[in-house]
Amino acid sequence: VQVVESGGGLVQPGGSLSLSCTASGSILNIIGMGWYRQAPGKQRELVAFTTRGGNIDYGDSVKGRFTISRVNAMNTVYLQMNSLKPEDTAAYYCNARGYNTNRRTYGTWGQGTQVTVAA
Repeated sequence: VQVVESGGGLVQPGGSLSLSCTASGSILNIIGMGWYRQAPGKQRELVAFTTRGGNIDYGDSVKGRFTISRVNAMNTVYLQMNSLKPEDTAAYYCNARGYNTNRRTYGTWGQGTQVTVAA
């Protein structure tokens, strides 16, 4: 199973960006899919995660500003980021979890996409 992220880039404070992530490969199902981020010198942290059942978790620092959405039929999640702050600068990683066609669990990370918020 692979995940490929797109989006990201440079944006001014207060601006918006959107990310997308698509999972592909030997997927039987996707139980959950979402985004984490890691800034230099810091631990990877939850940004937003959604489960197949519709549950959504957001990191405290992004609540009210970021929105995650999912298109199950396309194995794709989107992250809309509004009111961006310099402290949102980080590498953003997509994660997908579920069962593959061999009925084994997987937890797959993307290669990361950089988001930089600066004037």
